Amino acid sequence: MITPADEYPLHQSSRPFRDPGTDKNLYDRFFFCGYPTGEEFGSTSFHVAFGQYPGRNVMDGAFSLVRNGRQRNVRGSRLLGADRLDLHVGPVRIEIVEPLRRLRVTVEAPEAGLSANLEFTSRGPAFEEPHYRYAPGHLTTFDITRLTQNGTWSGWIDHDGERIIVSDDVWQGTRDRSWGIRGVGARELNQAPDGPGPAFYWLWAPINFPDQNLLFDVNEVPDGTRWHDNAQLAPVGGDPVALAALTREGTHTYEITWKPGTRHALCFDMALRHGDDASAVRLDVINTFFMPGIGYMHPAWGHGMYVGPNERGHDEYVTAEVDEADLAWQHVQHLVRATRNDGVVGYGLLEMLLLGPHAPSGFEGWNDMHA
Repeated sequence: MITPADEYPLHQSSRPFRDPGTDKNLYDRFFFCGYPTGEEFGSTSFHVAFGQYPGRNVMDGAFSLVRNGRQRNVRGSRLLGADRLDLHVGPVRIEIVEPLRRLRVTVEAPEAGLSANLEFTSRGPAFEEPHYRYAPGHLTTFDITRLTQNGTWSGWIDHDGERIIVSDDVWQGTRDRSWGIRGVGARELNQAPDGPGPAFYWLWAPINFPDQNLLFDVNEVPDGTRWHDNAQLAPVGGDPVALAALTREGTHTYEITWKPGTRHALCFDMALRHGDDASAVRLDVINTFFMPGIGYMHPAWGHGMYVGPNERGHDEYVTAEVDEADLAWQHVQHLVRATRNDGVVGYGLLEMLLLGPHAPSGFEGWNDMHA
């Protein structure tokens, strides 16, 4: 089937653009987050997920606002249909204003007392993370390309009649784009076992410093061996394409101070090395966003799951009442204040999803918690 996307010279196979031509778990996703810096940090944040699943004919999107101890979530899901350039589902719309520089997120959810008009502007390069490919058995579980980019935000959010002004001199954040193959949609029935058994260990930390963009991530298997890791630095500037040439790739070690009774952090220490330069960064957790709000591990609105031909939904969590020992709430993004060993302070996220055994952390079972 020929669609509007076929007009663009972007094909990488002989098939029309709408035909994924590969695994039904192919996905193509946007993620965004934003927060005020300085004295307001931790008081408010927003988080966005938006995905296409052409092998499953589904598109979904969600927007969450964390404010005053509550996390309000709005979601949409629909049939993807023919036009992959139509980035609108339920209450959420994405607009690519200027690739790699400016993107816009709009939300219209009057049924949830929530609307927004927000524009992201890059403040650094789009970090191309090392390619993700993980095949613990005979089958490939992950085969993904991902970019991460820090930036500033401007616009507004209306919340129960209150207008939150978002100005780019105060609000910063991160976006990412990822695409490839990973487990999405409804789970397979009667699937044969493959590999050493289920476990997942994931840490990801994009940090905005006044003079620097930092990206850290790591994936490990249960014995602590890394199958993916990353530590990139780049200066702040106006041209993300030019800045990409200045990106420095390095190595890292880290240490987690655990929140008792959970698999989440109280604080996190990184030791980084980029060439001959060594530095240290401490991340102190200020607030926590629970990822099911935008579909991650959600039992009904999970990414790529068929909800209906054109559906909307919303709910709200009281964050202090969430049981962080429950399996359903393991995937989190901590809002963290970052302090470099030279005293410079920045702001960002520490995302954590730790499932199953992990010997270095002392986890022996599927979901036992730290003492």
